[in-house]
Amino acid sequence: MITVRPHLWFGNDRALEAAAFYADHIPGSSVDRVLTASEGIPGATAGAPFIVEFTVCGLEVVGLNAGPALQLDEAFSLYLLCDDQAEVDHYWDLLTADGGKPGPCGWCTDRFGVSWQVIPRQLEELCGDYTTAANQRTVQAMLQMGKIDVATLEAAHRGE
Repeated sequence: MITVRPHLWFGNDRALEAAAFYADHIPGSSVDRVLTASEGIPGATAGAPFIVEFTVCGLEVVGLNAGPALQLDEAFSLYLLCDDQAEVDHYWDLLTADGGKPGPCGWCTDRFGVSWQVIPRQLEELCGDYTTAANQRTVQAMLQMGKIDVATLEAAHRGE
């Protein structure tokens, strides 16, 4: 059986630190295996964590510490679907703390350079299939936000 997992190049050599942070703060997350670099691997420090296999909320991920040749960016993000505003607030604050950066439309970047979309389930429900006037009002409201605000989305959906 084949599998697919994201493979993230941590140009800041913080894959293990990121994996441990996720394991400590996001349910269903763990550090699964750490392989150290051998002598002579370009961009890697011998004896330091090189390949870090970890799980984030049930998703298996491979992290690579191979020097700054490549950097993570917003072209790839993890989509964190939250049950309510309290969860959005919690994870947004957690991921943007200590050097993380807020972005538009529910996007943020954590202190390790990983991009996230912190999205309440209500956004998906209120956007529906994007065809009704109510759906479109919801999208327009979301486009004005950084962290998603459920009450504002619901008001926009109702036309308020």
